[in-house]
Amino acid sequence: MADKMVSYKEIGIVNTREMFKKAISGKFAVPAYNFNNMEQLQAIVNGCVESDSPFILQVSAGARKYANQVLLRYMAQGAVEMIRATGSKLNFALHLDHGDTFELCKSCIDSGFSSVMIDGSHHSFDKNIELTKQVVEYAHKHDVTVEGELGVLAGIEDDVVAAKSVYTQPEDVEKFVKATGVDSLAISIGTSHGAYKFKAAQCTKNAEGVLVPPPLRFDILEEIEKRIPGFPIVLHGASSVVPKYVDMINKYGGKMDDAVGIPASELRKAAASAVCKINIDSDGRLAMTAMIRKVFAESPNEFDPRKYIGPARDELKAMIIDKNKTVLGSAGKGKEIFG
Repeated sequence: MADKMVSYKEIGIVNTREMFKKAISGKFAVPAYNFNNMEQLQAIVNGCVESDSPFILQVSAGARKYANQVLLRYMAQGAVEMIRATGSKLNFALHLDHGDTFELCKSCIDSGFSSVMIDGSHHSFDKNIELTKQVVEYAHKHDVTVEGELGVLAGIEDDVVAAKSVYTQPEDVEKFVKATGVDSLAISIGTSHGAYKFKAAQCTKNAEGVLVPPPLRFDILEEIEKRIPGFPIVLHGASSVVPKYVDMINKYGGKMDDAVGIPASELRKAAASAVCKINIDSDGRLAMTAMIRKVFAESPNEFDPRKYIGPARDELKAMIIDKNKTVLGSAGKGKEIFG
């Protein structure tokens, strides 16, 4: 990366502060969609423009390395111009997902990110506070918003690995928020990273024989809301692992047994609370993989990437529009925020 610092304001994007304020008062959640490549970016931008939904473009450390951090800045700038070309005034935040060091967060801030997450949840409570506060102090100098985390989510996704879930302790949140100055807080109430969020033994089966995961701990969420009223709460690991995509993948040669996600009904309930950001990564991966497998199975002679990545991109866009409308409640809120 060049030595010159790039402000996110030069790119033309926003931090999360205003979006979250509107999300809490409007009882919806802003979607945070992870992306790694151009087609995912196109799907996210076009899906959110068409459904007029505010959104967060989310990048993990692994995705940043994969895409190339210099190119990433121009991809974000390109997304701004794509939106403007449609006549929409919609805007978005560029967010680091699960940053684990001060140096990584600083590098992202210096290269044009408008929001960063510092995940110190694997440290002791005091060390988590110390690390989070260090990131907040640097970020706020540049008007960048910061997400912290209390509690540990189980599962595997990119560089994030945890064998078990540790629920957020409500009695810790006030001290953490006050001591660190974070702008939002990711909590653990039973969501989990990846497509294999729960072991079959943790689930029950419904009348159709479909695995149903344990319910989210809304009692913990409600207690946290009481302790830090009006404070922005974030849910990670919140993909529904959409059954139709799992079925398609298995139908066309894949092997995804016992892949279970968070029911959309539970996410809708969370979005109507203080949860104002919901992260979605695995569902996007599943949608694209399902369509690519379908094309390969039905057209085995196909070798033009546009002919299989194109349909995958279109399916991801359709999924995003549906999520914004039916799960997050964010569709139609863009004009309320950005005019």
